[in-house]
Order: sequence, then C-alpha cells, then structure tokens
Amino acid sequence: MAKVVLITGGSSGIGKSVGEFLTDKDYIVYGTSRFPDTYSETKFPLLKLDITDLESIRSCVQELISKTDKIDVLINNAGAGITGPLEETPITEMKHNFETNFFGPIQMINVVLPYMRNQNTGLVINITSIAGYMGLPFRGIYSATKGALELITEAYRIELKEFNINMSNIAPGDFNTNIAASRYHTPVLENSHYKTAYSKTLKLMNSHLDSGEDPLLMAKAVYKVINSKNPIIHYKVGAFIQKFSVVLKRVLPDLLFERLLRLFYKL
Repeated sequence: MAKVVLITGGSSGIGKSVGEFLTDKDYIVYGTSRFPDTYSETKFPLLKLDITDLESIRSCVQELISKTDKIDVLINNAGAGITGPLEETPITEMKHNFETNFFGPIQMINVVLPYMRNQNTGLVINITSIAGYMGLPFRGIYSATKGALELITEAYRIELKEFNINMSNIAPGDFNTNIAASRYHTPVLENSHYKTAYSKTLKLMNSHLDSGEDPLLMAKAVYKVINSKNPIIHYKVGAFIQKFSVVLKRVLPDLLFERLLRLFYKL
C-alpha cells in the first residue's frame, strides 16, 4: 500500500520539488500552503495550513486523515528566512521567525504523533539548514531557529523510540529557490554602524542562492531517507564546501573557525 506523505510548504521551492519527485515514485503526497487555491501547477494536492496557528495545524492534519486514513511521513519543510544585524532586527520579527521555523514544526509533529503511534510506525523529516550548525553574520536568528530544530530532533528520537517512530533532519546548503523573495530583511539604515558590512553580506547571500544547487538533490535525499531501514539523525545536502564547513566547525578551535567565517564573508 502506498505511503502517505504530508509536506508543509509544498507550493514552491524544495517542498514542491520533493512532492513532485515522490508523486512520480507513486507516493500519496499532500502539500500545504496558506493560500492553496492560488496554486494550480503542482502534481499533488495542497491543503490549507498556517504553520504558526495550532488550530490550522489540527484542521490540516484532520483533513488529511479524513482523505487517507493515515500518515506515514511528515516532512517539516515550511519555513522563513530572516536577515539583519541582531542589534537592529525587531524582536517581534525574531519571535515570528521562531514561531515559523521552530515552534510551528514542533506543533506539527505533536499533532501528527498520535496517529503515528496508533499505526505503530511513522517518520518525521525536518528540513533544517547548514546555517543551523553555526552562527552566521546577519543571519543569526535564522541560524538559531534551524540549530534549535536540529537539537530538538535528537531528543524526540529518544522519546519516540518505543513507538517505532523515527525522526531525521536534512540540512540543505544554498539552493536555487525563491526563499530570498519571502524572507524578512531588516532595512539597511543610512546611519547604521552595520551599513557597509550588512549590505555586502546581503549581496553575497543573494549571489549564493542564484548559483545554488538544484532542489532535485533535496528530493533525492528525502527519498533516500524514507527508504532507509535505519535513518540517521543528521543529513547534510549541498555544495561540498558548505557540507565541509560543518566538519571544520567541529574540529577547528572556535577562534580559528570564526576567522575563516569572517574571511569568507569579507568582514
């Protein structure tokens, strides 16, 4: 019997690529969007979901169960970017980013878990980021949300072991998607002490996205995890240098790694 997969944020980018790939592999795929009626080009249906609203999450999952009677795989892909100097980024925007990238996925997991527990099987894949392994300049809040999701998965896995429910993270590097168009940018202020450094870093970040990897790589990685008998906790997908940066962070002294980051961002 075909597995049922729910992908949050399935209308574009990585989520759409993953959904289409899995659909072609004969999975029963449902994606989500805050405005599903505005999208007509996906190969799979979209359910209405606001990841920051618990009632919307419950309604989305109940609608899925009413259509399929089960959920085998949850892919927490919905998320939002945020940039800016930490000193100048509004705290309300910081909190909203945590609601979207961290608390939203947790609530999504917790609503799905009773169904997976009743089935005595299930898999949750959290799409995090290589940025979650290090505090990147002018992306500190984004790094923090994704790093928190990486860590919380480790705790979930141990707590869920007896229920035959697995959980893994897949951390992408830079991919050629439209995430830059929807992320929150703290304005570059004329009188800001960070004006030059922040402007330079923004241009660099955008150039990395423009030359980023094909989202199909993420789709293939997700497919591999779903079909793994014993999926590991942390996966990284992307350019070699970005994946290798995680290794460097682990083995190099902190100050040396910080210096490398400053050289990379020309700061």
